[in-house]
Amino acid sequence: MHPSIRCVVALGVLAASATASAAISIDLSYVDTASANYTRFKSFVDNAVAHPTNPGYGFSAADAAWMFRITGQTQYCDLAVSLVDAQVAAAEQAISAAGVPAVAGDSYLQSGPMITDVALAYDWCAARTTSLQRTRWSAYAEQAIYNIWNFNSASWGGHPRPWSGWSTDNPGDNYYYSFMAATMYWALASDSSVWTTFLRLQKIPLLENYFAALPGGGSREGTGYGTSHKNLFLLYRIWRDSTDQDMATSNPHLTESILYWTHATVPTLDRFAPIGDQSRSSIPELYDYHRHLMLEARRMTDDASAASVASWWLDHISVAHMTSSFNYRFDLLPAGTNGSPPASLIYHAEGAGHLFARTGWDTAAAWLDFSAGPYVESHAHQDQGAFTLFQGDWLAVTQNIWSHSGIQQGTEVANVVRFSTSAGATIPQRANTTSTLTINATGVAGAVNATGHLGPAYASNSGVHSWDRTIDFASRSLTVHDSFNVDAGIQATFQINVPVQPTVNGSTITAGNLVIHVLTPANPTITLVNWAQQDSDYNSGWRIDIHGAGNTFDVQLAGPPQGDAVFRNGFD
Repeated sequence: MHPSIRCVVALGVLAASATASAAISIDLSYVDTASANYTRFKSFVDNAVAHPTNPGYGFSAADAAWMFRITGQTQYCDLAVSLVDAQVAAAEQAISAAGVPAVAGDSYLQSGPMITDVALAYDWCAARTTSLQRTRWSAYAEQAIYNIWNFNSASWGGHPRPWSGWSTDNPGDNYYYSFMAATMYWALASDSSVWTTFLRLQKIPLLENYFAALPGGGSREGTGYGTSHKNLFLLYRIWRDSTDQDMATSNPHLTESILYWTHATVPTLDRFAPIGDQSRSSIPELYDYHRHLMLEARRMTDDASAASVASWWLDHISVAHMTSSFNYRFDLLPAGTNGSPPASLIYHAEGAGHLFARTGWDTAAAWLDFSAGPYVESHAHQDQGAFTLFQGDWLAVTQNIWSHSGIQQGTEVANVVRFSTSAGATIPQRANTTSTLTINATGVAGAVNATGHLGPAYASNSGVHSWDRTIDFASRSLTVHDSFNVDAGIQATFQINVPVQPTVNGSTITAGNLVIHVLTPANPTITLVNWAQQDSDYNSGWRIDIHGAGNTFDVQLAGPPQGDAVFRNGFD
């Protein structure tokens, strides 16, 4: 055994006493080997077999192992074994140099895919491995997983390597799903009663209880990092196929996430509500990750109507199949046909704190997103009370999508009332708070009237004592009423972020296809801010700042005119 990992065996964490019946079992009977998606995936893996030192961007041992599982052809296992052995050898070299292996990088974020590779090759390709390889791989995987959950006593090569333990107890964070993947795959591959018991008694109940208390689906991390649920839903599938436990149907979250993502997709079916950090791409365009998430959810739901919605969405969105080769194997999942959109035009995801409404399921529909709920995750933004409008294109949207970083979290970039001190400093919304939303009425064609109670988002000593925002969305028009109670000297600014330079004519503002009427206060002061001149992180976009006397705002926003119905109240 390599001296750098011999200490793991001494720890006694190699669970050799487990039963021999456990294994990673994935039901791949759905794979259509005559399909174009299968041909694409096979070509990707065959290219890696032919060029093992340059297998293609993002290629993983898991890709090769899956192809072996489908075909039984050993050249795929040989590639998987070679890739895993290289991973373990690199880890041994780092540990021998008194360092830490790559699996520990970024607070063990990549432990999921890396240990998944090890586990699949260890289990599915056992016949193509040596005894020494299995001993080395096992010691490496065991130490990695031990370190994840025992972060204070983590070590490598006998050297203490404690770390923060970030999100090891937070099922709402994307890191947690990576930790769970590493542990689940390895527990199955190694037949570990220790890790299986740990999962069943501690980590799975924590996960199930969390999502049981998240009505409406989606993620409190937002729609950027919320795509990590693709990994979560895949874990549900692996665990169900390999054991007797079905986490996907233990609560409604997975099924409701089908509805969440369908409603969070704008009518043109190529973009989505830009909620929270958008670090992969600041512009919220649909990508493979969204398709993968929906494919997994469709596969695992036990609700036929939700599966039909998933099929409709998958058949109509701009991402007709995976665009990146390292995602090809997930396209093997069937998308279904002849689905239907949701019956409702309004959707309230109470657990995530988002309300969506649209005038129809046609691509020309007007669409609204309104936020009021928990602000508890690090990738969430200070956007309680924010709205987004879309009709053909963005009309009013967070300035974050026009940033290079995609991680501008402050109230300045959201369509909210911004509160400032007498010195001009923005008063931030505070994390670990929960605003609430009340739906007052609904009407025809997606009309909805709702009130967000947003005072909890501000500290008690901030000078902001209350803020209620009522939205009235009807007939392609949004009327926003704000009332607030603040200390003397606190300034309130009704702000709207728009993609193009606005023009002002009295109390009317025009920004592209968006027309804004300031009803209250009378004689408002309107200021235009060019974001590209404020900060080098922004490449475009403008903000409209509205000031005036009093403690209320009434502002009406309308997209492209639709005859006399533009300003009609939908609740008459």
